Amino acid sequence: MESVGGEGAAAISPVAKWRDDFSRAFQYYLDRSTPHAVERWMGTLVAALIYVLRVYYVQGFYVVSYGLGIYILNLLIGFLSPKVDPELESLDGASLPTKGSDEFKPFIRRLPEFKFWYAITKAFCVAFLMTFFSMFDVPVFWPILLCYWIVLFVLTMKRQILHMMKYKYVPFNIGKQYGGKKSSAGSSGLSRD
Repeated sequence: MESVGGEGAAAISPVAKWRDDFSRAFQYYLDRSTPHAVERWMGTLVAALIYVLRVYYVQGFYVVSYGLGIYILNLLIGFLSPKVDPELESLDGASLPTKGSDEFKPFIRRLPEFKFWYAITKAFCVAFLMTFFSMFDVPVFWPILLCYWIVLFVLTMKRQILHMMKYKYVPFNIGKQYGGKKSSAGSSGLSRD
C-alpha cells in the first residue's frame, strides 16, 4: 500500500516542480518588464493586431470579440476610476481638496497600469485561443453587436467623464509639475554648446 502512495507522489513531483519552475520564471520576466511600459504596450498592440487579423481571416467569432470589447471597457473604467470613490468619501465627511490650502491627495487608480496592461494582454491571448474552437463561433449579425458596443462605450465614458469633472480629478499625469511647468527628461538646466 505504501509503495503505491510513494509512486504517485514521485509521479506528481516532476509535474509540480516544472509548474513551480515555470511560474517562477514567468514571474521573473513579468517583473523585469514592469519599467518598460512602452515596450509592453507595443507587445499588446501586436497581440491585438494578430487577434483582429485572425477574426478578419476566419470571418467569425464576433461574440468572442464583443465579449472581449466589454471586458476591455470594464478594465478601462477601473483604470480611469480613483481607488477611493469621492461620492462615498464625501458621505464620510472627507472629500477631495477643492482649494489650494486643502490637503493634497494624489490620484491613485482602482486598477494600476501594470495590472491593466496584464489583464488586457491576457484577454487578447485567451480570445485568440478561443478562435481555434468552432464552439465559440456563434452565428450573429455583427453590425448590431458593434452598434450596441459603441452605444455602451459612449454612455459609459460620458458617465465617467462627468464623474471626473464633478470631483475634479484627472487620471493622467504627464511629467512632474514644478511651479506650474511640466518637467521633461531632456531639460536639465545645462546647455550643450
